[in-house]
Amino acid sequence: MVRVGPYTLLSVVDASGVLATTGSQAFPSATDADWEAARRLDPQAFGPDGRWALDFRCVAIRRPNGRVTLVDVGIGGEGSPAGWAPLPGRLVEALGEVGIGVGDVDTLVLTHLHEDHCGGVVDGAGRPVFDDARHVVQAVEVAAVRGDPTIWGYAVEPLLGAGLLDEVDGSVELSTGIAVFPTPGHTVGHQSVVVAAGDDEVVVTGDVLVHAVQLANPDVAYRSEADHAMAADTRRRLLMAARSGRAKLATAHLHTPFVTP
Repeated sequence: MVRVGPYTLLSVVDASGVLATTGSQAFPSATDADWEAARRLDPQAFGPDGRWALDFRCVAIRRPNGRVTLVDVGIGGEGSPAGWAPLPGRLVEALGEVGIGVGDVDTLVLTHLHEDHCGGVVDGAGRPVFDDARHVVQAVEVAAVRGDPTIWGYAVEPLLGAGLLDEVDGSVELSTGIAVFPTPGHTVGHQSVVVAAGDDEVVVTGDVLVHAVQLANPDVAYRSEADHAMAADTRRRLLMAARSGRAKLATAHLHTPFVTP
C-alpha cells in the first residue's frame, strides 16, 4: 500500500505463475549484465530452467470520497482468452480482501487490450463485472483491436453494449489528482496512470516494463511489443521522468508492487 496525499493505492495480485517461456526467449537482446542486474532487482522472476515467473497485478486507487479507480482487470476466469496465463484470476476476491467491492469501482482504466489486462472485464456469462464503472481506453487502442475476433467480441462488444466504454484521446484527467497519459509501444494505444498530490507521485505503468530486465536496461525489447523502438523510447522517458521527480512506479508483473526506479 502507498499513500499519495489523500489517495491510497493498493496493488492486488490477480494471479501468479511460471510461464513456459524463458527469459532469454522473451527478451533476446538482454545481455548477461542485464540479467545480473534484473536478478538483483527481482530475484523471484527467475523460475525453474530459466522460465519467467511473474505476478499479474491490478492497482486500486481509493479516492477521498471512498470510491475507487481500478487500473486493469487481470486475466479473468476459465473462459478468458488468456489461456497461456495461470487461470483463473481472482481479482474480485483479492479486492474484497482489502475491503473493496465491485460496486465501489466507478472508474476502470484499461492500460491496453491484451488478454491478461482485460480478461477480467466480463464474467462467465459475458457480462461486464464492474457494471457501474466507466471503462477508460485510448481510442486508438480500441481501433487497433477492431479486427481481432477474440478481443473485440470478448471485451469490447460487451462494454459497448452496456454503454460502459469511454474512449479517450491522449492525456485526460479522470478526477482531481488522477490522470491517464499515452505510453505507446507495447501496444499502439497503451496508456499509463499518474496519481499526484503535492510532491508525491505514483505512475501505474501497465506494460511499459514487464520484467525487471527492462527496469535495469530500458533498451531491452520484449518480443511481444508492437513497436520495439517506440516501447524503448517510452520506457526511457518514463523512467527519466520518474527518477527526476522521485516518483514510484506501480508495476503489473514484477513481484515488488511499488518500486523506486
